[in-house]
Amino acid sequence: MTSTAFSELSLSQDFLANLESLDYKSMTPIQAASLPAIMDGKDVKAQAKTGSGKTAAFGIGLLQKIKPEQFHTQALVLCPTRELADQVSKELRRLARSVHNIKILTLCGGTPIGPQFGSLEFPPHIAVGTPGRILKHCSKESLKLDRVQTLVLDEADRMLDMGFSEDILTIIGCTPTKRQTLLFSATYPKEILKISASVQREPVDIKVESLHDNSVIKQLFYEVPKGNKTNALTALLQQHQPESSVVFCGRKQQCRDLAVDLQQQGLKALALHGDLEQKDRDLVLVQFANKSIPILIATDVAARGLDIKDLSAVINYELSPDPEIYIHRIGRTGRAGKEGLALNLFHTSEAPKVSAIERHLKQPIQMKEVPTALGSDSTLQAPMVTLCINSGRKEKLRPGDILGALTANKALQGKDIGKIDIFDKEAYVAVTRKDATKALKILKEGKIKGRNMLVRKL
Repeated sequence: MTSTAFSELSLSQDFLANLESLDYKSMTPIQAASLPAIMDGKDVKAQAKTGSGKTAAFGIGLLQKIKPEQFHTQALVLCPTRELADQVSKELRRLARSVHNIKILTLCGGTPIGPQFGSLEFPPHIAVGTPGRILKHCSKESLKLDRVQTLVLDEADRMLDMGFSEDILTIIGCTPTKRQTLLFSATYPKEILKISASVQREPVDIKVESLHDNSVIKQLFYEVPKGNKTNALTALLQQHQPESSVVFCGRKQQCRDLAVDLQQQGLKALALHGDLEQKDRDLVLVQFANKSIPILIATDVAARGLDIKDLSAVINYELSPDPEIYIHRIGRTGRAGKEGLALNLFHTSEAPKVSAIERHLKQPIQMKEVPTALGSDSTLQAPMVTLCINSGRKEKLRPGDILGALTANKALQGKDIGKIDIFDKEAYVAVTRKDATKALKILKEGKIKGRNMLVRKL
C-alpha cells in the first residue's frame, strides 16, 4: 500500500512543520501517486478531479528544486484563467512559508502590464500565469524562461479548449529542452495526448479515481418537456433550497438569458461567461464566494479555476456530451466529507447524453419527477449581503482594518462578518443579512483607518 504520510517524502523538518500548520494531515490519492515521481525529477501526466489536491502535488514537488539564492526564473506554472492562477499562487506562497526569500509572481491578462514590468526587473523564482500574458512578456524579453527547470501545465484541457494551444507551444519553445514537465488535466482528449507526446519525456501516467458515487454526491436526473427547463430549474431550487449552486449552461447567451429569467422570478442569480470584463467578473465571483448570491450560472470555461468552498449543489441545465466533463462539473460539490447534490435536466432528444453518463459511471442513474413549483414567494435568500468600500490595496487597506471598524463599538461581532476581499481601489465585505443595515450605518458614519470612506450595499 502506498504511504500517505508526508514524512515519508524527502522533505525538511521545517517544510513538514509548515505542512502540519496548514492542516495537511496526509496525502490525497493524487499527491501519494504523483509526488514520489515528481520529486524524483520525472515528467508526469496526471488526471485528477477538481479539489483532489493537485496544486499541492506539483507545488511541493517544484519547491524542493528551487534555489532561492539564484535570482532567475526556475519554475513556470501555466493556468487557463486569472482566478486559477491567483489561487495557485496563493497556495504556493502558503507551501513556501518555510523557504526564505522566495519570489512568486502572478502574471495574467485583465490587469495592467506596466506594474508587471516593474516586478520583473528582479526575476521571480516561480512565475504563475495565463498563456497570453506569459507569451507577451516572453516576446518583450521581460520574462526569461531559458533556465526554467520545472514547467507545469495546470488544467491543460481547459487551456486547449480556450484556444491556447499555439501559445503554449511557443512558450514551451522558450524553455530548456532538459526540464521537468508536469501536465495536470481533468480530462484526456486526443489533443492532450498529442501535447504530452511532443513536450514530455517518458511521462509517468497517473490516474486517480474520478467517478462519484451516490454516497458522496447525490445525482438526480429529470426529463423535462422542451421549453420547460427554466420552470423545472426554479421548482428544483425551491425544493432543495441550496445555499450556493453553480448552474452549467453550454453557451454564453444561454447564461445571460437564464440569469435574466431567474432574476425576473425574484431569484438572486448572476451569470459568469467569457464576455465579462475582468472587473465585472471579479464582482460576480466576490458575491458568489462570500454567499451574497446563491446562484451562479456559468459555462465550463468561465467556471474553471473557481475556488468555492462548501458548494451545496451543481445543476446541469444543459448536459455536456462528454461524460468526463460531467464528472468534472459535479466534482465541485460533496467536498470535505459533506454530501453533495447534482441535479440534471434533459430533454428526450438528449437521452444519449444520459446513457453515456450512465455507462461512464458504471451504475444506474436515478430518475425523478420535477416537483411542483411553490409560487413566487418561495425564493432563495442568500445568508450574506456585500458592502463595497471605495478604498483598497493602493491605500494600504487591509482586512483587519475593516473588521476592526465593524466590531469597534461591539454592535457587531466577528461571527457576523464573512469574507473580506481587497482589490486595488475597492474592498468588499460580506455581513449577515440581518446585520447588513447596521453594518452599513457603522461604516458610513464611522471611520476606517481614521478616514471617512464611501460605502454602499450591492
